[in-house]
Amino acid sequence: MEMRVYGEPYETAKGATIITVARVGGRRFGPHDVAAVPVGVFVIHGGEVSWRPAVDETRIALMALSVGLASAVIATLAVLRRPPWPDLSRR
Repeated sequence: MEMRVYGEPYETAKGATIITVARVGGRRFGPHDVAAVPVGVFVIHGGEVSWRPAVDETRIALMALSVGLASAVIATLAVLRRPPWPDLSRR
């Protein structure tokens, strides 16, 4: 079961109030399998509320590497199956 957990409000020197938000969840095997993942923060400044999501840059980098690796493998298999150079062997 997942749930959202809100942190205590924190006031900055410039008068903005920041409230952190995390997603807490785990497996059904026991209380030791619980993990918290940051989701973002609410920023309250000048009577307006804005949402700033937390960006997991590691996940984005791994996705880019996976796409690059997959395209390299597909291109290599295509070249090995039908090479772009002419067939000069005698038959």
